[in-house]
Amino acid sequence: MAEPIEFYFDFSSPYGYLASCQIDDLAARHGRTVRWRPFLLGVAFKETGQKPLVEQPLRGPYHLHDFARSARRLGLPFRLPTPFPFAAIAASRAFYWLEARDAALANRFAKRIYQRIFGEGQVPADAAALAELAAPMGIDGAALAAGINDPAIKDRLRQATDEAIKRGVFGSPFIYIDGEPFWGHDRLGQVEEWLARGGW
Repeated sequence: MAEPIEFYFDFSSPYGYLASCQIDDLAARHGRTVRWRPFLLGVAFKETGQKPLVEQPLRGPYHLHDFARSARRLGLPFRLPTPFPFAAIAASRAFYWLEARDAALANRFAKRIYQRIFGEGQVPADAAALAELAAPMGIDGAALAAGINDPAIKDRLRQATDEAIKRGVFGSPFIYIDGEPFWGHDRLGQVEEWLARGGW
């Protein structure tokens, strides 16, 4: 059985959103599954000395334009939320709490979170908002809200972020195929070709 594709992302990343809508189907076409791995991009920015794209001179206005254009090309809804950028700590903790119980459901919940943020333009920034979002999926909202504040889950997110940075993850999305790194949703074509050809 082939190893899962590793999909690193931050819920505050528009390009991560675009990739999240494609990565599972792409992997399935090549007999792979996906290991979803949220991490905190802000911590990586401290390591690289970068700022969020939209806060960078010249690059910021371009990316604001490109987010929407890229979504239109894929036929995906896109609304930039307010505030933006934002910290996605609670959403990431919610994912890891749920993953420990049901990894497949956690992946679906991650997609729903992304849809709420960039498809609908709303940030579920706290435990109550995430619990409300989880309830229609059959997830115990009260348990999830408690889990977000569990010290063990806080440590799990810190560990996941540290592990990502040690591996060389510096942006979102960041994809590994059998150890081969690809950065950016615009590399998904290369990801697919790599899977089809077995590398080059």
